[in-house]
Amino acid sequence: MSEAPPLLNVANVSVRLPPDADREFAIEDISLRVEPNKIVCVVGESGSGKSMLANAVVRLLPPTVTMSGAVELRGRDIARLPETAMRAIRGADIGMMFLEPMAALNPIQTVGRQIGEVFRLHTGLSARERRDAVLAALSQVRLRDPLRASRSYPHQLSGGERQRAMIAMALALKPRLLIADEPTTALDVTTQAQILMLIRDLQVQNQMGVLFITHDFGVVAEIADRVAVMQSGRLVEEGVVADVINAPKHRYTQSLIAAVPRLQPPSHQAPARGDIILRVDHLTKSYRSVAGFLRGQQTLGLDDVSISLMKGASLGIVGESGSGKSTLARCIVRLMLPDAGSMRLHDLEYASLGGRSMRRQIQRIQMVFQDTSGSLNPRKKVGDLVGQGLMVRGATRREAWRRAEELLAMVRLDPKAMSRYPHEFSGGQRQRIALARSLAVEPEILVADEPVSALDVSVQAQVLALLANLRAKLGLSLIFITHDLRVAANVCDMIVVMKSGKVVEFGETARVFANPSHPYTQALLDSIPGRDWSAATH
Repeated sequence: MSEAPPLLNVANVSVRLPPDADREFAIEDISLRVEPNKIVCVVGESGSGKSMLANAVVRLLPPTVTMSGAVELRGRDIARLPETAMRAIRGADIGMMFLEPMAALNPIQTVGRQIGEVFRLHTGLSARERRDAVLAALSQVRLRDPLRASRSYPHQLSGGERQRAMIAMALALKPRLLIADEPTTALDVTTQAQILMLIRDLQVQNQMGVLFITHDFGVVAEIADRVAVMQSGRLVEEGVVADVINAPKHRYTQSLIAAVPRLQPPSHQAPARGDIILRVDHLTKSYRSVAGFLRGQQTLGLDDVSISLMKGASLGIVGESGSGKSTLARCIVRLMLPDAGSMRLHDLEYASLGGRSMRRQIQRIQMVFQDTSGSLNPRKKVGDLVGQGLMVRGATRREAWRRAEELLAMVRLDPKAMSRYPHEFSGGQRQRIALARSLAVEPEILVADEPVSALDVSVQAQVLALLANLRAKLGLSLIFITHDLRVAANVCDMIVVMKSGKVVEFGETARVFANPSHPYTQALLDSIPGRDWSAATH
C-alpha cells in the first residue's frame, strides 16, 4: 500500500534573483514537508529567505525573479499552474496571513466587506448568507464583538483585533494549509499568547497543516511540531522541535538560540542607587475620540502616574498595548502635554515650560522611536539626519557631518553610510542610525520606545549590547519601553509595570520578576512564549 502524500511537499525549490542583487538566490534548493494537522515553523534572521519561501508556495513572487522546483499540494504540483488556477487555490486550499495586517488589509474598506469578498469570489452564497458567514468567521477567532469588528475599518481595531481579523479572512473557507508569516511580531506578550493559542486551536479544530514563519525561538518552542532553520536562503537544519531546540547541530542554529534573551536579570546586575535625575509625579493624560463608534468618549491614557529615574540607571516600562507606555514616553519628551502632574529634570519643573526655555531643557532628553521607517526622513541622507540637531544648534553642515561620522562609528556603522538614504539599510542598521541621531545633542536621558520589537533575535542582541556599551561610555540614563519581558530583564535595573494607564508595580527588576506582587505582572510573565524552555536552555 503506497504512503499518502504530505499535505505540502516543497521539493528542491530555488528562487533566482536578478543579476544586480546581493546574492544569486533568494532561496536555494529548499525541500520541506508539512503533514496534515501539524505545525512546521521556519525560523531564521531577516534576509534568510523565510518569507520568500512562503511567497513561493503561493506564487506571490515579483516578475524579476525566476522559480524552479516543485510545490506539491496533496500530491498535485501547483508550481506550474496558470495564474487563474492559482487564484482558485489561494484562499480556498491555502490561507495566507501576512506580516503586517495594516499593510495587508485595505484601509478604505470595512473588515466585514473584505472578508465577505472571499465568500463572494469563491462561493455562491447570497448577500445575506455572506453576512452571516462573515460574522461566523469573526466569532470563530474569538473577537468579543463580531458585529462591531465587521463594521470597523482596520485602523479602528487594536493590533490583536487586526490579527484576529486577518486569521478570520485566511481561514474563512477552511483551507487545508495555513501559511502564517510572522503573525505575532511586535504584539505584546498577552496578545501574542492569545494569537498563538488561537492558531493552535483552529489548526486542531480544522485539521490543518500550518507553515509558520518566525524569528522567535520562544514561539517555536510554544507551538511547533517540527522546525526548519534557514540561513542566507538555504535550509541548514530541520527536525522534530524538541531535538532541534534542545540539541541544535548547526552552528547557526546554536547562535540563534544563544541570542534568545534570558528572563532572569544578569547575576552581576546591581540594584539601582544614586541621585534622581528625572521625577514624574501624578501625571494624568486623557484623550477624546473624534470619530468612529466611540466619538466623544473620553479615554484616560495616564491615570495618576508617578515614577523616578536615577542617574546612570535603566528604567523599564512594560505592559500590554494600550497600557499607557508610549503616552508616558511622549509626555516625558514633551511631544504631548499632560493634563495634570509634575515632571522634574534634576530640580527643574519642565512640564509647563514653553518656547526657547523648553527647547533648551528638552534637548537633554532624546527619544528613539519604534518605527524607524516612519521616524527617519526618507528624503534626507544619513549624514544630514544624524547632524540635524547640531545644525539647529548653530553648527555648520561640515561640522555637523564630521560629528555625525564620529557618532556613526560609535554605533558601529561604516562612514560610507553618511551619503546613503534610510531605505538602503536593514532594520537593525536603521535603529543604529536612530541611536546616533539621538546622541548628537549629548542628552542625559535616552527614551527608547520599543527599539528592538520587530528585530530578529541576533540583531536584537547586537542593538541591546550596543545600548549597554553606550550607557557605560557616555553615562546615559535610560528609559526603555518594551512589551518583551525577556528583553526588559536583560536591560533594566528597575521596572515599571503599567495597566490601563496606571502603574501597578514598580521596583528592582530582579525582585519584580522573581516575586511579582501584582497578579497582572504574573500574568505577563506567564504569557511569555516558550518561557519554560528558555529558562531550561539558559
